[in-house]
Amino acid sequence: MPKLGLNIDHVATLRQARYRDVSVAHPLAEPSPLTVAKIALAAGAHSITAHLREDRRHIQDDDTRLLNQLNAPLNLEMAVTDTMVATALTMKPQDACLVPENRREVTTEGGLNVSGQFDRVAKATQTLTAGGVTVSLFIDPDDRQIRAAKDAGAPCVELHTGAYANALAPADRERQLAALRAAAELARSLGLQVNAGHGLNYSNIPPLLATVPHLDTLNIGHSVISRAVLVGIEQAVRELAALLR
Repeated sequence: MPKLGLNIDHVATLRQARYRDVSVAHPLAEPSPLTVAKIALAAGAHSITAHLREDRRHIQDDDTRLLNQLNAPLNLEMAVTDTMVATALTMKPQDACLVPENRREVTTEGGLNVSGQFDRVAKATQTLTAGGVTVSLFIDPDDRQIRAAKDAGAPCVELHTGAYANALAPADRERQLAALRAAAELARSLGLQVNAGHGLNYSNIPPLLATVPHLDTLNIGHSVISRAVLVGIEQAVRELAALLR
């Protein structure tokens, strides 16, 4: 059964819409990513994912510090820059997922081009690994990227499921599932842990689980927070945890 990693970014996005000019500890700053994370973990989430963007548009440094003190793994999503690597080494989350980052994007738009910037990714991976942080690379389901991730020294990849999630035509969706299946099989054959995420929701997860093997963790955020608007975060997480079971 894949584990559920809850991406907490959208909670911080809502908070920052009104309280971006105050500390995360300010008594009026709500909703609290830390509080939501605690409820989610109690309801069945296995880990918390937070993307500390360079422009700090949602998650703040103090958020990651507090989330990292929870009795659960923190998966820190981060850009491949010297500054972010230094931040991660100071914080020492259990996991760090290296992602592409474009300041003009609303959310991460695609996988990391590991083969195209191999030296930089390999250096960051090796530095973080030496510092005791388990590294994952967020990549498209592409053979070249998977092999480059292995060569860079990453023990884990997170397959970008956005193309699958956005596919509306049945034939297109089947093609995307086939690509994800092949990618998961290749990654596993190379000894890599296989995670997945981006655009996953309560409707498109069952076909994914029925088709793609070796999935360790699904990192999901927007659909859970959207569901929580209607039923509350505890119920939203319980429903998704039950779906994964």
